[in-house]
Amino acid sequence: MTPAIKNTALFALVFGLILATGFLQSWNVALGILNMGLISAIMALGVNMQWGYAGLFNVGVMGFVALGGLGVVITSMAPVGEAWAAGGLRVIVALLTGAGTIAAAILAWKRLKRHRGLAVTAILVVGFFVYRWLFDPAVAAIEAVNPAREGYLGGLGLPVLLGWVVGGLLAAGAAWIVGKVALGLRSDYLAIATLGIAEIIIAVLKNEDWLSRGVKNVIGIPRPVPYEIDLQNDPGFVERAQAWGLDPVTFSSIAVKLAYAGLFVVVLLALVWLAELALNSPWGRMMRAIRDNEIAAEAMGKDVTLRHLQIFIIGSAVCGLAGAMMTTLDGQLTPGSYQPLRFTFLIWVMVIVGGSGNNWGAVLGGFLVWFLWVEVEPLGRLLMELVTAPMPEGFWLKDHLLESAAHMRLLTMGVILLLVLRFSPRGLIPER
Repeated sequence: MTPAIKNTALFALVFGLILATGFLQSWNVALGILNMGLISAIMALGVNMQWGYAGLFNVGVMGFVALGGLGVVITSMAPVGEAWAAGGLRVIVALLTGAGTIAAAILAWKRLKRHRGLAVTAILVVGFFVYRWLFDPAVAAIEAVNPAREGYLGGLGLPVLLGWVVGGLLAAGAAWIVGKVALGLRSDYLAIATLGIAEIIIAVLKNEDWLSRGVKNVIGIPRPVPYEIDLQNDPGFVERAQAWGLDPVTFSSIAVKLAYAGLFVVVLLALVWLAELALNSPWGRMMRAIRDNEIAAEAMGKDVTLRHLQIFIIGSAVCGLAGAMMTTLDGQLTPGSYQPLRFTFLIWVMVIVGGSGNNWGAVLGGFLVWFLWVEVEPLGRLLMELVTAPMPEGFWLKDHLLESAAHMRLLTMGVILLLVLRFSPRGLIPER
């Protein structure tokens, strides 16, 4: 079997499983898997750029995904006028003061020859107290404005699709800062640093209510597609659904999911096209040369650190874009839901199973692993019920097996990872 036929068959198998879910369960479930599979494929594509192209071990994916979601909030949500009047300007001045303090400390360290340690310490201490004097009262005033529904500054009220771009740019900016600090570290220390920075980002989102309402969550994020209730109130839509013998409520949900799927497919195909062009260009060959032998590449005059920074920023921006798309699909930003298991471990499983270094492999891994992540739990419960059916009620083994069905997800992910690493260690669609 040629690689092209094998790869086509693998994609056909995955999409066949999604279609079977539509026929056997419901089309709403199948389209939900498809949409999140598209977003997961984009996340896997971003991680594949960092690991597959350059060998950068980034386990801070969760932080960049969360920043993408924040980008949607600060771009598309309506501004809270009362909160801006209470302390918005003062918060902006405080943030600028903090940034200016850091810049002044860096400049003093570079320019001064004598007593620069003392000068930097003085700048940082004075700047910190000025920053807190400006920042704390402003935050208290903002968070006191209707905290049950608002209590934050809101956004700029711009189109939500623009928020996807802003989310990617926020993640890219954070990646630049992280890269300047951490990319000189060895791979295992880089992993620790990126994970720690991701946790810091999530902690900020959870605790700074003035920015994104913290754990109270931001709901009602604008959508680029119609609302189901609007479609249900449209006489033409209802008439069309009834003509096809469909329930208007169910049909409206399916129509919205199909609209999202169309948008996500366009984004994914555009990213894959650009990623393939980059991978097969001289730049892409240089990145793989650096990945395979940094010392030899550096001896040939390549700036390894700069190239690592480039690909780290690009991959993080793609993850941020995926995070913005996911927040738009959910219609809410929930900082408490960003967990390493979902947004780091699972994405890495997608890349490894699909085939690191191969863009189409990362896409396949995104669809396959997400499908299994969703479907294994109900199927595991059904399997345990079948296995324990002959056992009497109240039997300890039956109770234990039924209670353990919820852990089938983790067991399945581990088994799949082991099988792929044993029989296809370079992934289902390996790098050529």
